[in-house]
Amino acid sequence: MSDLAGKQCVPCKGGVPPLHGAALLVLHHQLGADGNGWKIEREHHLEKEFRFRNFADALAFVNRVGAMAEAQSHHPDTFLAWGRVRITIWTHKIDGLTESDFVFAAKCDTLV
Repeated sequence: MSDLAGKQCVPCKGGVPPLHGAALLVLHHQLGADGNGWKIEREHHLEKEFRFRNFADALAFVNRVGAMAEAQSHHPDTFLAWGRVRITIWTHKIDGLTESDFVFAAKCDTLV
């Protein structure tokens, strides 16, 4: 488990710039080798597709992510289809990435 998964998401109140460049790469590396499947898209958001045996398992994962999102006050975009779930994360308040987005990603990995 990533050390990031043990942290709590900190709600962004705005007024801070989104992370770019080396700062993103450092956090991405902390998710695991090659970001553990998480992709940094255009230095704007994180995205990962999770695969499951069937629809029911994918739906159960979405429900676990949803409960965790409520507890962390950090809400991803979630796409559910038969046997797969795509999670997209960014901090809407600043329209970019913060450390909390990487924390949330690491926490998602613990729910599989």
